[in-house]
Order: sequence, then structure tokens, then C-alpha cells
Amino acid sequence: MSRAFLFVLDSFGIGGARDADRFGDEGADTLGHIARACFEGRADRRGLRAGPLALPTMERLGLGEAACIATGRLPAGFSGRVRPTGYFGAADEISSGKDTPSGHWEIAGLPVRFDWGYFPHTVPTFPGDLIDAIVSEAELPGILGNRHASGTKIIAELGEEHIRSGKPICYTSSDSVFQIAAHEEHFGLERLYELCLIVRRLVDPLNIGRVIARPFTGETASGFQRTANRRDYAVPPHEATLLDRVEKAGGSVHAVGKIGDIFAQKGVTTLRKAPDNMAMFDQALAAMNEARDGDLVFVNFVDFDQIHGHRRDVAGYAAALEAFDRRLPEALAKLRGGDLLLLTADHGCDPTWKGTDHTRERVPIFGDGPGLPAGSVGLRSTFADIGETVAAHLGLAPGPHGRSFLAELSADA
Repeated sequence: MSRAFLFVLDSFGIGGARDADRFGDEGADTLGHIARACFEGRADRRGLRAGPLALPTMERLGLGEAACIATGRLPAGFSGRVRPTGYFGAADEISSGKDTPSGHWEIAGLPVRFDWGYFPHTVPTFPGDLIDAIVSEAELPGILGNRHASGTKIIAELGEEHIRSGKPICYTSSDSVFQIAAHEEHFGLERLYELCLIVRRLVDPLNIGRVIARPFTGETASGFQRTANRRDYAVPPHEATLLDRVEKAGGSVHAVGKIGDIFAQKGVTTLRKAPDNMAMFDQALAAMNEARDGDLVFVNFVDFDQIHGHRRDVAGYAAALEAFDRRLPEALAKLRGGDLLLLTADHGCDPTWKGTDHTRERVPIFGDGPGLPAGSVGLRSTFADIGETVAAHLGLAPGPHGRSFLAELSADA
């Protein structure tokens, strides 16, 4: 038997998506543009980081070659003389959107070929009858916001009025999402969760992918801080995913971060959460220690996307990647015979790009495992190949979407 560890660096795209122009993202390249900014000294920040992007462990595993497969070029500052010790490749997304659920579901072997519902770029953005129903059922004095917005900016703008009025802050983005920000104490955390459950039911007919609780603390605009008590209320997957298949075969799925929320808790055996990437890495290591033969540890590292990508913070994104790379040897040291560690992403969020939304990009596939041959797995036509590779490694029967690259890698060794 074997174990599998699937680490998703949320939004860590590597450019080159074949259909990027359809999303207005032609030329977007999260890794490539961060590396170029670092190489040119445009991502130096005193006390945070300086110089070229330094990801020695990921580069040694094959990240640079994965980027080259995606775009035809190495990221700036990467050495073409590093011989990868792991397997590497890139993958195109075939799901209709560039959102978090679509990316993760496709990674888990279930492409999303239908279109989610989205809210228009109007002010107000939410349908009047929907807001009337929310206000009535939740017994609210009204809502604030009602538009597309950055979460941190709209909380700074409307947080004080929210505290005075008791009206929750409701907003959306280019994703299929209804987000609700409310103060943990003045509004109440449990009350916020209950409100999200009401909204979840009311937006189901609109095919909205997620309702997200965005609690915050503080008393003034300058002191408001979103907390780690975020909760996502997602539509459950419409078919069995890798998680369900692992559990059906008798294995356990150890979900770390927002994985449980993304899959509406379907197929999740144990759940661990943490406030930031480094704490998430600690939880991932704990799950690796606990995992037994036949188990899957599925981790989402959200800070890359939530804290740095959406806020278009190039230096912060670079520093977060470097911090992750410094921790990665700890995970590699826990691998034993028969284990597979696979690192990837769910979409892009190029911090140099216009706007604040996700970017349509290819994602990296790279990793290692004792006894696994090193080498290229090429350009995969769907993220679902990732899930099928993990399934094959765990001895599961093939699913209906995607195909494993393990046999191809072994044949080329």
C-alpha cells in the first residue's frame, strides 16, 4: 500500500494557458512575472525580502522545467543547469471557470464543464428579490455593500457603519460567490454562520458556487482585521471525486485548510485548519505523521491567493513562496517507501495583472517520492490527470476523467 500527499499552492499559476485570451488573461504568468520582478529588483521590500526569487527546493524538484513546459521559457533567475530530482510537468484547465472550486474539483478528477452563476458588474449587483428574502428570513435591518469589491477594502470602508447599523457587508467578485463580512463580536460569529446558511439556500437556484463568511475584528477602519474563522459554504460536487474514491476504498482523507469547505465536506475524514501558510504547513506535517497506507493528505495553502495575489502584492507573494520553499524539505523528509508528494495549483492570480481577480493559467505539476523516477510528465490536457495519478498510486480503479502519468514516467525512466 501507499500514501499520497497533495499540496495545492493556491493561485500559483505558471502562465501559458491555451484559452487565456477567452478570459482576458493572455500573457498572465504568476510565477514568471514574480520571478522577473524579483530579478529586476522590483520586488525588494526592506525587512521582507530582496534579490532574485530563491526557491532552491522547488527548483530542484523541477519547478523551472514545469514553467518551461507551460510557457517555453525558464523564469528569470532560474538556472538551466539544475538537474531535477523529481518529476515535473504542467496542466491546462478544461473547467469553464478559473475559480477555486472548479480548479480543486478538476484536480480531484472532476472537471466542471457547466457554467456557474455570476452576479453582474452593476451597483447594486444582487437581485432585489434575493436581498428582500435575505433581510426578511434573517431578520436584518438591511445590508451594506451590494457590489463587486475587494474584501479588505470594503471592510475598511463600511466596517464602522456595519458596527453602528448592524447591517452585514455583502459583496461579490468575478468568481461565483456571495461574500458576507461581519464583526465577530458586534454582529456575532455564530449569527454570521447562520446567515450564510440562509443565503446558501436562497442562492442555490442561481447556481452560485460559494457563500463565504468573512468575519473580522477591530473597532476602526485602520484596525479592522479579517480572522481565521472564515467559512465557505460550497455546492457539493455533482459526481464522486478522488476524495470519495479514497474513502470508498477504505482509506482516510486528511483535509488541511479550506479543502473541506471546497468539497462541502464530502469525502473528508479528518479536518485541520490554521490561520496562515506556516501554521498550515505545521498541520500538513501533523497529517503526514498520522496518515496510514491508502490515505490521502490534501492541503490548500491559501495565503498565496488570499493575502498576496488578490491584493496584487508582488513582494509579499515572493516572500511567501520563499518561506514555503524553506519548509518543503520538512515534508520531503517524511516520505517513506511507497509515498507520493505532488505539488500543484488551482488557477493563477498574477500579482502584476490588472484588477484583483484570478488569472487563467496553466498550473505546475512537480514532486517526488522514494523510488519514483525523475523526469518530465509533459503538458497534461486537464488537471484531472493529477487526481488520476494519485488514484493510480493508491491502487484505485481509473475514474471517468483524466489519466495517470505514473506509467508514462516509469516507461521513460
